[in-house]
Amino acid sequence: MATLTETPVKKSEQSAQNFDQKLDRLAEVAIQVGLGLTPGQELVMTATLDTLPLVRRITEHAYKAGAKLVTTLLSDEESSLLRYQYGANDSFDYAAGWLYNGMAEAFKSGAARLAVAGGNPGLLSQQDPDKVGRANRAVSKAYRPALELITRHDINWTIVAAATPAWAATVFPNLPADEALEKLWNAIFAASRADLPDSVAAWKEHDANLHRRSALLNEKRYAALHFKGPGTDLKVGLADDHLWLGGGTTAGNGNYCIPNMPTEEVFTTPHKDMTEGTVTSTKSLSHQGTMIEGIRVRFEKGRVVEAHADKGQGVLERMIDTDHGARQLGEVALVPHNSPIAQSGLLFNNTLFDENAACHIALGQAYSTCVKNGDKLTPEELAARGANESLIHVDWMIGSGQIDVDGITSSGDHEPLMRQGEWV
Repeated sequence: MATLTETPVKKSEQSAQNFDQKLDRLAEVAIQVGLGLTPGQELVMTATLDTLPLVRRITEHAYKAGAKLVTTLLSDEESSLLRYQYGANDSFDYAAGWLYNGMAEAFKSGAARLAVAGGNPGLLSQQDPDKVGRANRAVSKAYRPALELITRHDINWTIVAAATPAWAATVFPNLPADEALEKLWNAIFAASRADLPDSVAAWKEHDANLHRRSALLNEKRYAALHFKGPGTDLKVGLADDHLWLGGGTTAGNGNYCIPNMPTEEVFTTPHKDMTEGTVTSTKSLSHQGTMIEGIRVRFEKGRVVEAHADKGQGVLERMIDTDHGARQLGEVALVPHNSPIAQSGLLFNNTLFDENAACHIALGQAYSTCVKNGDKLTPEELAARGANESLIHVDWMIGSGQIDVDGITSSGDHEPLMRQGEWV
C-alpha cells in the first residue's frame, strides 16, 4: 500500500516497467547463458528491423560482458517482398556470397553468432514458389561455409526470439494488434524463462535436467526409434556411434553455449540410410517466409520417396530437391508433450518454439557433435557412420499427445520411451 508521501505508479507504467525488466532478463540470458560470450570476443548478430528493442538490449549486455565489437546485420521484410515484385527472374539464382563469406571469416576469427528470430512466418506465402525455392537454394549454397562452422559447433551460437506485429498477428489472428503483440511477448518471456526473478539460475537448472535425460539415452545405445500414432508409423535408424545431446554444449572455441532459447529437446543423429515408413506433421512449418501445412512423407531406405502437403506443396518439393541430402534425415529429437511450450496451447508458427513443443525430425545436414569424436572426423568418415550432408537443415514437428515412441535395441527388442507424448 502506498504511503501519503508516495506517488502511486499507474497500471500502464507498472506494465511498462515489468516489460522492460523481462526484456532486460531475456537479453541477459541470451548473452550470459545462451551465447556464453567471453570478454574480448566479437559478436555477429542478425535480426529484422522490428526486433530492434531486444537487439539494443542484447548489444548493451554484450558490451557489459566485455564484447570487443558487436556487428548487427538488420534486414527489412518489406524490402524482401519488393524483390519478388520487381526483381529480374534470373536474379533469384543469386545470393550475396560476399556477405556470407564475411560471416564465415568472422566465425573463423573467433566471433560468436546470435540470431534474433521474429520474422513474419507467412511473408512469402503469396509469392511464386519457384522463385522462393530458387532464392532459398542460392542462400543455402552461399551460407554453407558459415553453416558448417555452426553445425560442427566450432563457435558459440544461439537463437532467441522477439515479438513483432506481423508474427503476433499469425499467432493471435482474432485479437487487436496491440493485444496480440503483448500476448506474444508474454509467451516468449515465459518460454524463455525471462519472467522468473533469477532467469540465469532457472536456465542452469533446466540445462542440467536436459543433460541427465541425454545421459540416460546414451546409456541405452538404441539402434533405432519407432514413432507410432495417427498417420505415423516411422522407424528411424540411428547413426553408428551416435550421441544424444540436450541443453548446452562446449563449442570448439571452448565457450559453453545453449544454441536454442527456448529448448526442451534431447536430440541425436539418425542414420541417413535407415529411415523407413510414413510420418505426418503435427504442426505447421514456417520455412523461410512460407507456411507449409499438413506434411505427409514416406521414406524408403532413408530417403523421402513421397511428399505431400495440404498447403505449400511447391515449396516443400523444391526444398527436398535442394540437393541429394535434402531428402534424408539429419536430426531426430524427443520432446515431451508436457513441455511448457506445448502446454501453452499456442501454435507459434516459428520453428524455434514449435520444435520445442513436440518430437521432431530434420531433413538435411546432421550435427557432427552428435557423433562420437565427430569434430575430428572427415566428411567421408562421418558419412560412413551414417551422418547426412546437405545445404539445408529443416526441422518439422511429428510429436503430439497421441504419439508413442519405442527405443529399439541392437537385438531388435522394443522398449517404451514415450506413451501419448510423455516420457515413460
